[in-house]
Amino acid sequence: MNKQQIIKDNLDYTLFSWGKQGGLNPINVSHAKGSYFYDRDGKKYLDFSSQLMNVNIGHGNQRITEAVTKQMKEMSYAYPGMATDIRGKLGKKISEITPGNLTKSFFTLGGAEAIENAIKLARIYTGRHKVIAQYRAYHGATNGAISVGGDPRKFAVDSNAMPNIVHVENPYAYRCPWSSSSIEECGERAFANLERIVKLENPESVAAILLEGESGSSGCIKYPPMYLKKVRKLCDRYGILFIDDETMSGFGRTGKMFGINHHGVAPDIMVMAKGLTSGYLPLGAAVVTDKIAEYFNENPMVIGLTYSAHPTLCAAALENIKIIEEDNLVKRASEMGIYIESEVEKLKVKHPSIGDFRNTGLLGCIELVKNRKTKEPTTPWNAKQHEMEATLRMAAKVRELGMFTFVRWNWIFIAPPLNVSKEEVDEGLKIISKVIAIADEYCY
Repeated sequence: MNKQQIIKDNLDYTLFSWGKQGGLNPINVSHAKGSYFYDRDGKKYLDFSSQLMNVNIGHGNQRITEAVTKQMKEMSYAYPGMATDIRGKLGKKISEITPGNLTKSFFTLGGAEAIENAIKLARIYTGRHKVIAQYRAYHGATNGAISVGGDPRKFAVDSNAMPNIVHVENPYAYRCPWSSSSIEECGERAFANLERIVKLENPESVAAILLEGESGSSGCIKYPPMYLKKVRKLCDRYGILFIDDETMSGFGRTGKMFGINHHGVAPDIMVMAKGLTSGYLPLGAAVVTDKIAEYFNENPMVIGLTYSAHPTLCAAALENIKIIEEDNLVKRASEMGIYIESEVEKLKVKHPSIGDFRNTGLLGCIELVKNRKTKEPTTPWNAKQHEMEATLRMAAKVRELGMFTFVRWNWIFIAPPLNVSKEEVDEGLKIISKVIAIADEYCY
């Protein structure tokens, strides 16, 4: 099939996420390897966001193909009420690599489904109904997940939002809502706000506090050093479950196996997806502590999915985790993250529009401003179309220069595969420098 027909069939017969369907011009991708993918004109693109921050092991690793093929030759699908060898092996592996007493996994098809079921489990287990989450957070696009998130894309369906969700401000030090003078002070004030909201909402009605392991698409907002420890103690004080969403920050992305590992605490429920299979096949999980698991020994666990614990998907995940461990990709992400941070510091000298760079391992975001003193963003948060000139120009430049990464409002994301080379990082930052030159034009 010729390339024009491929584009035509995609546009005529499929719907694309997160935007109006008229005027789309998708990349006509043909194949991928390592940190690169290629379109059908032969153009090479550096994948500087690991697609959706999920292709952690890079593109085209045939070890996944072989593991999946082997499993499919034995059995492609099993009813989720059956035991399979691969299901047990993956569950055991997840229990070994997760912090604290996280013991049993309920498998889903992705992060949003895992969030939905984590909330259900928390409500059933506690007998409570409210969930507290942050405004600047994204947890998925299904109805419950988009309701609990704070991303403005939910506004279109707000009238049908899941009830009993309460949002609080983030400890966003660069734009602290309480005008703090340091990330530590912002953290203290943000936690005080959270504790106040818990008390005002009646702690005995709160089933869970849901936070990302490390902030992702909402701007890579870094947690102050003490913040999650205080959240953990708050949850313990009032019998509230701590749900940790590691969908984006898990499986080495932040330079540790999970984002929460940077903070020395363990959640009651951990949600995972994306890096669980590095995006090779769709799989997620909600992992619960031994205490929660024991509750459901005597009480019905009324959740279920046709494709839960799908053996083919479990095979992809188990091999993916082996690759991450055997290739030392967690350590690699930490080392390359430190290198990127040092190189972005050099870019700050060159580009007056760089207001802030927030990064953990290989999950980073450059925030662009018109003026460093006033911190006026190059493009406002949740900008309307007529306010998007700079963003649209930068996004077009990224594509023109042979890179794929997310340019969202006044943010440029840096999240390459965990096995990215120093040379590939240098190539990517050189492109980003040319893109940021556009934002410099708007400085005053």
